[in-house]
Amino acid sequence: MSDPTQEIQKLRAEIDAIDDRILELLGERATRNAAIGALKADSNASVFVASRELEIFERLERQNSGDFPTAAIRNVFREILSASRALQKGVRVAYLGPQGTYTHQAALQQFGRMSEFVPTASIGDIFSEVEASGCEFGVVPVENSSEGVVTNTLDLLVDSPLCISAEILLPIRHELLSRTGLLADVKAVCSHPQGLAQCRQWLELNLPGVPLLPTPSTAQAAERASRDESVAAIASSVTAGLYGLEVISSGIEDYRGNTTRFLVLSKRPPPRSARDITSILFSTRRDESGTLYRALEPFAQHGVNLTRIESRPTKVRAWDYVFFCDFEGHVDDEPVAAAIAMLQARCQFLKVVGSYPRADPS
Repeated sequence: MSDPTQEIQKLRAEIDAIDDRILELLGERATRNAAIGALKADSNASVFVASRELEIFERLERQNSGDFPTAAIRNVFREILSASRALQKGVRVAYLGPQGTYTHQAALQQFGRMSEFVPTASIGDIFSEVEASGCEFGVVPVENSSEGVVTNTLDLLVDSPLCISAEILLPIRHELLSRTGLLADVKAVCSHPQGLAQCRQWLELNLPGVPLLPTPSTAQAAERASRDESVAAIASSVTAGLYGLEVISSGIEDYRGNTTRFLVLSKRPPPRSARDITSILFSTRRDESGTLYRALEPFAQHGVNLTRIESRPTKVRAWDYVFFCDFEGHVDDEPVAAAIAMLQARCQFLKVVGSYPRADPS
């Protein structure tokens, strides 16, 4: 009978040899990546291309036939790609701070930990950072699956020269956190207004009558709870470690499958991909009947599938609205271009915010 200790040592030696090969291959990849970086420098092209990275993830997941879990492939290669971008030039990404917010987590999910992340105090500051070229990209929340749109983001998109270059879908799991980890000690609960709204039923059932205190971000709520043991924060498990908090209860969101959609903003449109969606803003003439019907009619006539429509007051004149639409296809696709041209003739304002690759919902 073989000695288990010797077998373990043998297997570990084989693993060490495999790790050496992996490291050698990463070095070879880095050499080729540096060559791509030099070519991109001549054309001033961006080192981040969302569609290319999605293609890499999906190709590797399809080809995986070994024992390595497919679900982990994206996490591993996200960091390899992040390191590759850092070797080329690196990217600066603005997000709603401080560290540990859901926007920060979305930015990490998209860009990896080797990118440079710049926290801002507000969504408006994210737009300003990218518009002023302080950051190449900005990540902003745009809607939540249970609470709807983030109105501030839609309002800022109307006048901003920025375009959408990618989208991020982040599953949201809320934790109730405090210094003591005891529900009996909680005299107030703080969080971002969306966080409070997404946990409304749980709070009414478990903490009836306890004051709810809005904060600019979930991370700021965690920071506040870290200073006062009578205050609990609704935030992610990531912030618990960052701010020295204990988990009172996990998964307190009212709806399972709670997901927030984020947009990646930049000055330059991304290259065309095989899975593009397009976002536009438009407003109709309110003094004519059937204007919204006529505005949407071109999409049906040209077979363009609308996936989302929201309205926002223009804040210029009472009862005037701007509509935010998403639909399948790229702005240069013939059916999409034809539909937009028809819509342009029927609207008093139209703006194409971007054509970009659709995020993988998985």
